[in-house]
Amino acid sequence: MMKNFIQCGFIGWGAELIWTSLHNRIENHDKRLMGQSSLYMFPIYGMAALLKPCANRLRNKHRNRLYRGLVYMTMIFLAEYSTGYVLKKGGRCPWDYSHAPLNINGLVRLDYAPCWFTLGLLYEGILCRPDLSGERSPS
Repeated sequence: MMKNFIQCGFIGWGAELIWTSLHNRIENHDKRLMGQSSLYMFPIYGMAALLKPCANRLRNKHRNRLYRGLVYMTMIFLAEYSTGYVLKKGGRCPWDYSHAPLNINGLVRLDYAPCWFTLGLLYEGILCRPDLSGERSPS
């Protein structure tokens, strides 16, 4: 579980740094490709390791990637909203989407759905990798 937590944390962190770097390049014409994140984000992304039992069941039961991606996307939105809510109460939330047209309480952006859909399937691929014996590891 700890290995998956660390992998998911670093993958999410890396994806966020790439995302914010490209955003700064496109929106601000910043050629330095400077990204940004927060230390709070590592454990938030790492929590995706908790998806493993669900991902194993979904993968075995539903071959449709669209369906699985939508489930993961919904779970990520719920995690983003709930962790953002808790952090915001303590004045520690590193994101504020209030300026975005498709935001919910400044904590989630519905236009990020394709990102969370893709990240969910990426996490599934990592969490459901076959082990060295060629079998999927247990949930």
